[in-house]
Amino acid sequence: MMLRLGIDIGTSGVRTAVLDGDEVVSTATTEHPKQLGQAIDANLWWDAVEECLKSQMNALRDTGGDPRLIAGVAVDGTSGSMVLTDSDLNPVSPALMYNSKGFTEEAVEIARHADDAHITKGSNSALARAMRLVKEATEKPCHLLHQADFIAAKLMGQGGHSDFNNALKTGFDPETNAWPEWIAHIIEPSLLPRVHAPGRAIAHVSTSVAETYGLSPDMMVHAGTTDSIAAFLASAPIRESVAVSSLGSTLAIKMLSSTRIDDPSIGLYSHRLGEFWLVGGASNTGGAVLKSFFSTSELVELSTQIDPSKPCDLSYYPLLQPGERFPINDPDLAPLLTPRPVEDAAFLYGLLDGIAGIEAQCYEAINARGGGMPSRIFTAGGGSQNEVWTAIRARHIGVPIETAEYTDAAIGAAKLIVQ
Repeated sequence: MMLRLGIDIGTSGVRTAVLDGDEVVSTATTEHPKQLGQAIDANLWWDAVEECLKSQMNALRDTGGDPRLIAGVAVDGTSGSMVLTDSDLNPVSPALMYNSKGFTEEAVEIARHADDAHITKGSNSALARAMRLVKEATEKPCHLLHQADFIAAKLMGQGGHSDFNNALKTGFDPETNAWPEWIAHIIEPSLLPRVHAPGRAIAHVSTSVAETYGLSPDMMVHAGTTDSIAAFLASAPIRESVAVSSLGSTLAIKMLSSTRIDDPSIGLYSHRLGEFWLVGGASNTGGAVLKSFFSTSELVELSTQIDPSKPCDLSYYPLLQPGERFPINDPDLAPLLTPRPVEDAAFLYGLLDGIAGIEAQCYEAINARGGGMPSRIFTAGGGSQNEVWTAIRARHIGVPIETAEYTDAAIGAAKLIVQ
């Protein structure tokens, strides 16, 4: 028996999953403090992971499993969330989340040196965020770590490592397998991590972590990935033109292609995934907007009052606050949530239809740049359970939409691990 452990650091909480082969043995979930749009203490990420790992190991033992049989662990996190630490992995800056913005001075500097680079260069870019962290560091930093990197580092007891997917928007080039020369003008190269292919073994778990959770000291920590790519791996077969829409707090689009397609002007990127490129991007729309107006029970009840076969009379662009990443890359894009009908069901229809329209725009943007339309779309995240929303989305996109058997990004992170 070879068990694999996946850890997902989402926007609302931490999730873990233990797999035996491709069979899910047990899972666990822990909430963490609200993280959208604010600078926080990165130690809160680790606190939540520790709590979830305790629950996960107890759940595994309850099934008759042994934590010492876990051969490897991989972590996924929100793309673009990052922190600076010292050599002992103590944060020396606040952690900035993926949707933080306002880094105008940094964006100007990036544009001076990286005009032709395939990365976002605006005031909401990951690299601009990293530059701001350097300015805000309270002590001399040693490591720039993405969210998944930070947790993996805490598991290993050493920093300085990342993966192709998390490092992409910070400037790493997965085709040349190197940081570009121009980045030395932007940020101190010694801060940048060594970048590995997702799933590659990096180092053994630290002795203290192994002892705390009853893990084998031989367990390996593997290079991770981003949350949306982990959701893809959990949800869909690895075949060209297969796509996954992750309908969680935000909307993430990923489609497998034999061709690399990048258009930073609209927030469109390609990640390396084995022999393919995983083309897509992430919008700030999604379930968090719905839950800002309705409870889960209200969403279920009101959805039954919607006829998805009838066109919606409203034209919304649902966002929690100004700022969008894909299919429009505009840190100041204003939400469009008016006019609001008197009937709550009609308002919800407008929100669901608006998000579905944005999803369709995402796939149309990929198609317009030579990627083609997906042959199949699998849905991950909480939104995959809403059949009315699925029907609305299918009408907008014109492609068969299926609910994935597994939708948890933690499962996808575990699937990265190959011995």
